[in-house]
Amino acid sequence: LAAPCAAENITVVAAMEGDTISVNCSYDPRHWWREKSWCRQLGQGRCRPVASAPPAWLPWPGGSRGSTSIRDDARAGLLTVTIRHLRKEDAGLYRCQTDFLGRTRSLRKVQVEVLEADLVTHVPEEPRAVQSISRSSPDVDFTVFYILAGFLVAKFMVAVLVGAVAHSRKSRERGQKPGLGEQQVLPLPADLGHDGIGLSWESSA
Repeated sequence: LAAPCAAENITVVAAMEGDTISVNCSYDPRHWWREKSWCRQLGQGRCRPVASAPPAWLPWPGGSRGSTSIRDDARAGLLTVTIRHLRKEDAGLYRCQTDFLGRTRSLRKVQVEVLEADLVTHVPEEPRAVQSISRSSPDVDFTVFYILAGFLVAKFMVAVLVGAVAHSRKSRERGQKPGLGEQQVLPLPADLGHDGIGLSWESSA
């Protein structure tokens, strides 16, 4: 995160501890042959070198020191400084500059701020866990109650159904048996019928 400070022409770059930042410093491409460096401001006129890039006409590429590296794009006139694994000690005021025969020219001033990771990522989790457990207990009790009630109702319905089927069967069996007060007439043989003789059997309760 970078933000310019117009009063002193200082760019503020803020990042989390352990992150990586990159700072771009532009310069006149006609000064491609000058040596470029990244230094840390200690006071008025004092700047301690951190990393430097040799002149573009030398065969070796940009230099690095510790977690800080510097790369020079002479054609685009752009100097890129990268700081990896930011630490609290990296916070401070820095400067991009060019050097030639003891003559220094400042390109850009950068204020690096390092934020502590613990202050941003710390979230209390234990109170939430205790609260969720206390709310789940009544739900479990009601669930067990509903299961037992459903089982009892189902058992009662089965008993009622079995009783109804048994009562229906008994009613059918009683309807098929003849009553004691009913009269039964036996058929007569053909010979007895012609002779005028008839037999009958009558029973009464």
